[in-house]
Amino acid sequence: MGAKKIVDEDEVLQWFREGKTYDFMIDYYKKHYNETTTKAMWSTFRRRKKLPRRNVRNADLIPWKVEEQHRYDYPVMMLRAEGRRLAGEKLTPADEKRLASWKADLKAQDLVVHYDPETKDGWFLIPRSEGDHELIHPPEKATGRKPVD
Repeated sequence: MGAKKIVDEDEVLQWFREGKTYDFMIDYYKKHYNETTTKAMWSTFRRRKKLPRRNVRNADLIPWKVEEQHRYDYPVMMLRAEGRRLAGEKLTPADEKRLASWKADLKAQDLVVHYDPETKDGWFLIPRSEGDHELIHPPEKATGRKPVD
């Protein structure tokens, strides 16, 4: 990362404390400093400053390498929310309500999440079977990334 691109490190550290998005940082630097930055640059800055991760990865809940076209589908968004909840992060009241409702529906219908990256839809709710976890039907072999700092 080009350290010269960081105009005011204290300002950037404050943004991280406030939870500003990388998109905000990119736009701000372009508009105010005429500097082109990238998400990778901001992520590298975060890691070098030993700041906490911006997102929670839970390989037990999402053990798959999720294809780009499936990354923002409802089941995986709910699994991410559950991962944040389990990690002790505060969810918005709307996310708490949505997650609780989704989990209750799965339980009431005895369903779990299954992911098949080879299909157009990717995500499926299937009947629970032996060996399933609380929310997912785990793959035979995990293909997702392990969390790293």
